[in-house]
Amino acid sequence: MTQHHRKTVFDADRFVRLAAATAIVFASGSGFAYAQTVVKWMHVETVPAYIQVWEEIATAYEADHPDVDVQLQFLENEAFKAKLPTLLQSDAAPDFFYSWGGGVLRQQSQTGALMDLTEAMNADDGAWAKAYKPAALAGLTYDGKVYAVPYRMGTISFFYNKELFQKAGVKAEDITTWNDFLQAVKTLKDAGITPIAGGGGDKWPLHFYWSYLVMRNGGQEVFDKAKNNEGEGFLDPAIVKAGEQLAELGKLEPFQGGYLGATWPQTLGVFGDGKAAILLGFEHTEANQRNNAGDGKGLAPENIGRFPFPVVEGGAGLVTDTLGGLNGWAVTKNASPAAVEFLRFLTSPEQERKMAAAGMIIPAAVGAEDGLKNDLMRQAAEQLAASTWHQNFFDQDLGPSVGRVVNDVSVEILAGQMSSEEGAQMIQDARELE
Repeated sequence: MTQHHRKTVFDADRFVRLAAATAIVFASGSGFAYAQTVVKWMHVETVPAYIQVWEEIATAYEADHPDVDVQLQFLENEAFKAKLPTLLQSDAAPDFFYSWGGGVLRQQSQTGALMDLTEAMNADDGAWAKAYKPAALAGLTYDGKVYAVPYRMGTISFFYNKELFQKAGVKAEDITTWNDFLQAVKTLKDAGITPIAGGGGDKWPLHFYWSYLVMRNGGQEVFDKAKNNEGEGFLDPAIVKAGEQLAELGKLEPFQGGYLGATWPQTLGVFGDGKAAILLGFEHTEANQRNNAGDGKGLAPENIGRFPFPVVEGGAGLVTDTLGGLNGWAVTKNASPAAVEFLRFLTSPEQERKMAAAGMIIPAAVGAEDGLKNDLMRQAAEQLAASTWHQNFFDQDLGPSVGRVVNDVSVEILAGQMSSEEGAQMIQDARELE
């Protein structure tokens, strides 16, 4: 019987050397060599428990496919971003790799570095494509072509400290409009409670507010036109109004002292230490606030509630329109059929259910969310399942250059250092320069 040996690679240079070699596995006790197809898989991962799950999935596949040798490469976030462009232009490119979607994935597709997966995913009456939530597949499709296989989804929503809300007499279920939210902020302040934990040091955490206000005011049509440089672009009245509402929030001084210099981990710590009542954050906020709290415990899970970003009265957007992450696996142009088949296995409901049970993801695969054990994560999954429009983070979707301006503008409008019109013009100018 052939012995299978896992090749997990943590260093990109070693990955290049391995990729240049032919994978040969020698049959145990026999005199012949067994040639295998090497599948190179590149990922952003640093959590040991999650790496173990990835390795178990690869090992299970190899056990049923002895002609396939899956090689995993794990890199830290910034190292991944730095090395990927070079690898994509070389013979050492991975077969598939982690993607945030958005503008970067679109750019990669336009360079010809990626495989068009449309035909493969729509074969057999579209059975593979139908395995994922429609919003997930749509978000990784450009010009009618699928360039990444959906893997995970996430949504940004409000988390709140139930005890502080009760102390101030605020009820989360009553916050259904933006004006309701502003009133809740005022009520919390009047009770001597810091309303919101904000992270202006990293900038991107505050772009969630501007993004959601744009979505709630303009709806998908206005944002898509702005993104595609159509109509009035980012100078659309609905987008300008979103900035004015953001400025209105800023004038209430809702954040903790020094918020403009606070990093995201520090912001999570402020919420986890009970020093602010509200946080606009990721689906796994409950675990992250615990990790960043001063005592390492944070708020008890039963003391944390969540509610969606409210609607804007008269706006075109719906409360069921969601903003958040949309991640997938992009396949490179020269990837083998074996790599594509393994990827189909990796993102199947059965495997995604395992990842959900391990607390790693909100799955993109239909039905796999039943593996989730955390109640707040399950609520996020249910919200995503009912999403009428799932929009990838603006700073990801618009590409790195425009995204950077969006983050800068969001902070400056909140801080009262820039008007909404000036911010909209800066974003529009950045879009036109691309």
